[in-house]
Amino acid sequence: MNNRFRSGCPIASTLDIIGDKWSLLIVRDMLIKHKRTFKELSDSDERIAPSILSARLKLLESYKIVTKRKLPENKKENIYLLTKKGIGLATIIIELTLWGNINLREFNEIDLVDGLKADKSMIIDTVQNNYSSMLIQFE
Repeated sequence: MNNRFRSGCPIASTLDIIGDKWSLLIVRDMLIKHKRTFKELSDSDERIAPSILSARLKLLESYKIVTKRKLPENKKENIYLLTKKGIGLATIIIELTLWGNINLREFNEIDLVDGLKADKSMIIDTVQNNYSSMLIQFE
């Protein structure tokens, strides 16, 4: 995969990787919902097409945001795990969640998120620590 960016701008470079409408949702599902397999990731509420999911996972893997391994008990099935870079995206995901919860609530049919009243740095730390704890079983 060609890891080239449009420009040297850090915002543009970041958007080249996670700026599409699927990549952050994949990371969200891995980080928050602890989804690890292709099937689990394809079963998200947003209904990502398998070809798009496959392409995004390869992209995220090429930038070392996601790593692919075999399940210890089933060598046929791949699992996808976030790397330290991927876990670091918790900050962006929580910020987008908070922004969307405040600014898009009137346009959404459902109540988005009520449990985000706590200090956001505490939420980010909790999300990152929970994921890191889950990773221990795969080391």
